[in-house]
Amino acid sequence: MREKRRHRAPQQETLVNSIRRVLAALAIGATCAGGTALASDAWPAKPIRIVVPTAAGGTVDIVTRLVAKGLAEDLRQPVIVDNKPSASGLIASREVAHAQPDGYTLLAVANTFVSAPAFVPQAGYDPIKDFEPVTQLCQIPMVLVVNPTVPERSVQALIERAKAHPGEVSFASSGTGSTGYIAAELFSRRAGIKMLSVSYKGNSQALVDVVGGQVMTMFDQVSTSWKYVRGKQLHALAVTTPTRSPLLPEVPTVAESGLPGYEDVTFNAILAPAGTPAPIVSRLHAAIAKVLARPALREQLSAQGIEVKSSETPQAFGEYLRSAASKYRGIAQAQ
Repeated sequence: MREKRRHRAPQQETLVNSIRRVLAALAIGATCAGGTALASDAWPAKPIRIVVPTAAGGTVDIVTRLVAKGLAEDLRQPVIVDNKPSASGLIASREVAHAQPDGYTLLAVANTFVSAPAFVPQAGYDPIKDFEPVTQLCQIPMVLVVNPTVPERSVQALIERAKAHPGEVSFASSGTGSTGYIAAELFSRRAGIKMLSVSYKGNSQALVDVVGGQVMTMFDQVSTSWKYVRGKQLHALAVTTPTRSPLLPEVPTVAESGLPGYEDVTFNAILAPAGTPAPIVSRLHAAIAKVLARPALREQLSAQGIEVKSSETPQAFGEYLRSAASKYRGIAQAQ
């Protein structure tokens, strides 16, 4: 019996060592998983920064600041809005794409975030691969406005002028691929005209120059243009939604003005760098949804022509982004 035990001992020792290695590996894995869970549970432990790729005063800035205020109250940490305007928002988007994916640096976006990479070959980021979708915040109609000195007072009259004088009708936007640029590009294709594009670092300055008469026209969000229209500093020719805007009920849609089927609505949203832990993304989504559900906030935005629209899940918003990216690539390839 002793001889048999001496021969069996090395096999038993090998088996025991193998079991120990497996148990050690499982313990390490559990520790790592636990560490990730603890890090997510501890979030947020310091201020959160939301980078806005547009100038202060625009719709993205307005909506983001309202959401940031509500988030700070709910998460009990300061939420800082950091404006970093540039043409088409490329600089801010690149910065956040390379930020630590820890939930402390976020990006507020509009359609331009998805459309710019389709039109700018070296945008420096991929809107799908480099970011984690969190949620949509709202959607906003756009309006085609002209400086009051422009004699044309209808969409058809403007189209006729552009056809008679190709390149004479100028339009302002915050850069190639921006929301205003895309709306104008879609409009030009439907109408069969060629307009002159004038780019700015931000939508606010573009709007100022249309009001000042340096540029003839632009597609701008109703939320930032309607006060100028009411003050007769701009004349509204048409809105881009299928139905008229409650803020400008007397202004027809582009579709009913002779371009049936035309529609272009902008959205605002929040994203995080790719690799941000799913528990943090989920908590962000839930916290923002809670903020957007507040009646006072919804009424405040509705009064400016902004419709609150929260994504059901981060994954649902991701699908929306992929669909939008495909749409804009198609538009860019057709140029």
